[in-house]
Amino acid sequence: MVKKKELSAEQRGELLGTLKARFKDNMNRHQGIEWAQVQARLEHATEKLWSLREMERTGGEPDVAGYDERAGEYVFYDCSAESPLGRRSICYDREGQESRKENKPANNAVDMAAAMGIELLTEEQYRALQELGTFDSKTSSWVKTPPEIRQLGGALFADFRFGKVFICHNTAPSYYSSRGFRGSIRV
Repeated sequence: MVKKKELSAEQRGELLGTLKARFKDNMNRHQGIEWAQVQARLEHATEKLWSLREMERTGGEPDVAGYDERAGEYVFYDCSAESPLGRRSICYDREGQESRKENKPANNAVDMAAAMGIELLTEEQYRALQELGTFDSKTSSWVKTPPEIRQLGGALFADFRFGKVFICHNTAPSYYSSRGFRGSIRV
């Protein structure tokens, strides 16, 4: 059975309340953006609200990270201080997950993001996120890996240490309890 990507009126109200409070508590992330405009857009984006709730449910603490004027869309990123707890201990993608002979993790970042209706952050987006605060100072997050790296068996992850963003590599089948992924969605 396909999971219905709709929220009840109560769930919508609860999520909008959470997003509004986070928006107001972190104005440095979205200077010049008014909550009323964001909320108006969200109220007409049923599937996007469902995805934002999934981001919230898995510990991502989504927040508005900017506005793309060209596309006319608000951009939300996972803004939890550390990699979302409900998305850790996973391989990069299904190929990596299936290639493990033993101790296979329950899931992988690429499939989880797709099921949630979000995109993995790119290296560029991850660096932009770090301009909004300090994230992943104790954890790390898989980031979208270019095909040429993935074809060689690798995958990229990022973290923030010693006042710098580090983009690192690992094999796609690897997984660690402190590594998850961050996502983005446009509304």
